[in-house]
Amino acid sequence: MRKKRLASLLAAAGLLASTVPLLAAAQASALPTDTALTTDTVLSTGTVQADAAYLRQKPAWQRCAADQPATYECASIKVPLDYKRPSGRTLDLAISRVRSTNPAKRHGILLMNPGGPGGGGLDLPLMFAEAAPAELSERFDVIGFDPRGVGASSPISCGLAEAEQGIDRPLRPGFFPSDVAWARSIAEKCRQKAGSVLPYITTRNTARDMDTIRAVLGERKVSYLGYSYGTYLGAVYTQMFPGRTDRFVLDSGVDPDRIWRGMFQVWASEAEPAFARWTRWAAQRAGEYHLGESPAAVSKTFWDLVARAERDPIVFQGQKLNGDDLRGARPLFFYPAQVTPLVVALKEAAEGKPATVPGASGPDFDMKRALAGRSGAPAEPASDNSVAVFWSVVCGDTDSWPRVPGRYLRDAVRDKAAYPLYGDFASNIKPCAFWPRPLEAQTPMKARAGVLTVQNEWDSQTPLVSGQGLHRALKGSRMVLAQGGEGHTVYLADPTSCANAPVTAYLSTGRLPAADITCRTPSPGADRQGAPAKPLPLPSGPGRF
Repeated sequence: MRKKRLASLLAAAGLLASTVPLLAAAQASALPTDTALTTDTVLSTGTVQADAAYLRQKPAWQRCAADQPATYECASIKVPLDYKRPSGRTLDLAISRVRSTNPAKRHGILLMNPGGPGGGGLDLPLMFAEAAPAELSERFDVIGFDPRGVGASSPISCGLAEAEQGIDRPLRPGFFPSDVAWARSIAEKCRQKAGSVLPYITTRNTARDMDTIRAVLGERKVSYLGYSYGTYLGAVYTQMFPGRTDRFVLDSGVDPDRIWRGMFQVWASEAEPAFARWTRWAAQRAGEYHLGESPAAVSKTFWDLVARAERDPIVFQGQKLNGDDLRGARPLFFYPAQVTPLVVALKEAAEGKPATVPGASGPDFDMKRALAGRSGAPAEPASDNSVAVFWSVVCGDTDSWPRVPGRYLRDAVRDKAAYPLYGDFASNIKPCAFWPRPLEAQTPMKARAGVLTVQNEWDSQTPLVSGQGLHRALKGSRMVLAQGGEGHTVYLADPTSCANAPVTAYLSTGRLPAADITCRTPSPGADRQGAPAKPLPLPSGPGRF
């Protein structure tokens, strides 16, 4: 079905002109005379003058591709590398659009971001047109863009080989010095390959790019639908440009107070309740899966497998899996119906029996990637573009990363004990320990933001506590919580979600719910036993936030 294409796009990456004439140059570049023009905002955005040349651009729209609908148009604009020097070096920013289907009902523009950092968004308007309710296609010109440094927008690279593109490493006895060497090497390669650009590939600059898109399209305000990392990007925009923020939906929230090391670590802490939920699910179906008749017995079965794989790797479909490979399955435990047959198959393989996993066959199936929540082949096996952007953003957004390697070692030891499934992966050293100091401070969440946040209860990549943190941080926001909802990203990604109706209503009318909404979405694991869960990874590249 068409709607599955949007779900696939959002899942494969943890998850776009105006119908009125372009305003005259002076109007298009004029800044609103509202709260967005406070001295603090002008300085923070680097907007020196309202008539800066880059704000007077007129996108040259053309059909994106001959095999795509004529309504799907693409263009490219120039944005400053450094907004404090608007007349200096520029980057190309690829944008796309599908215009409102009913100019009489058009409200404005709706920008979209699929997450990442490092995910491209040019296809999103086309996917939105196919999946969204007709009333929203009438309301908005839907605008997509590849964020700076990504895809068709002056892409960057660190020159990393495929083996260097992982983003987390387990703590193994005696291997911490090699982990430090890996982190230092990634940071150094990125400096050598793209050092003049990397400091400017940040969330704050991408938010500025969003506002440039708004300006060159002649709009006073912008509406927005952001998934996963895109929720943090949207939140930052609301703080930098509060007077230009219209209808904002932030789906699967990143907690601004956890930027960014805390977002790695929340994967570890929140994997534990998900694992416990899985043990209860599997125990209730002991007659079918034979993993144990109690949650404790199911847990023992899994940890016995981990210990067995550490002593002697389990050979499964031609691959050798050690204990860390099994623990790296953290995201899958948020999907009981999906992970249980996999654990059964691993148990059979460990016992020397023929073992298969439903839907896991063929020459392209990679068990290690499936266990890590990244099924299938890499989206861009010859490119490190998404990984380079990932590190640029998570290292360049904040100066809160520890700079002493020993701190990471202590934290990894502590968290492996506290959160045995993933604690050491999350807290082990990252390239950010050796990254250049950020050019700007992290964005404080002070301005009121009347936005709608959306969250599944069982989200592996931006867990519930993270979404709740985003909701708390944005004063004036409302939350729609889908209790029982599994999977990363909600709106339009899951056509059955109870959250879809209130989100559509908000985007259509601009009226926030009077209070937070909690609804119930049937869990695939609880009510559709054996049904496939939504894919786990986020948009392209590292596929994390």
